Amino acid sequence: MQKKIKRSVLVKKLDTIFSTYIRLKMSDKNGITTCVTCGKKEEWKNQDCGHFISRTHYSTRWDENNVATQCRYCNRYCQGEQYKYSLYLGNKLAEELYLKSKQIIKFADVELIDMIDYYKQQVNILHKFT
Repeated sequence: MQKKIKRSVLVKKLDTIFSTYIRLKMSDKNGITTCVTCGKKEEWKNQDCGHFISRTHYSTRWDENNVATQCRYCNRYCQGEQYKYSLYLGNKLAEELYLKSKQIIKFADVELIDMIDYYKQQVNILHKFT
């Protein structure tokens, strides 16, 4: 009998593969991506997957509209530069994400596993082009 994977392990795996996907998706053919809040250009591996709405809100944590590449300085030391991030998103999307973040969502373990599998496939596809 296979041992059940802890939920915290699934969330960490999903966070890791999702972050890789977003950073690869936003990079150019040379693997360079641009911070959406300050414009700094770096290799995708050296940028963060910044969240407009904090990751504490599961309803928007893995929403592709809520994330984009940010340099580590903006994301980690400037609290994500939320105002500048909102300018990047535009008022309508920023408001939609804010409202969505107020919804309570609990993903089943199988849903987390499905998302992990989906983003692994997407990363494999994107790696072929970088």
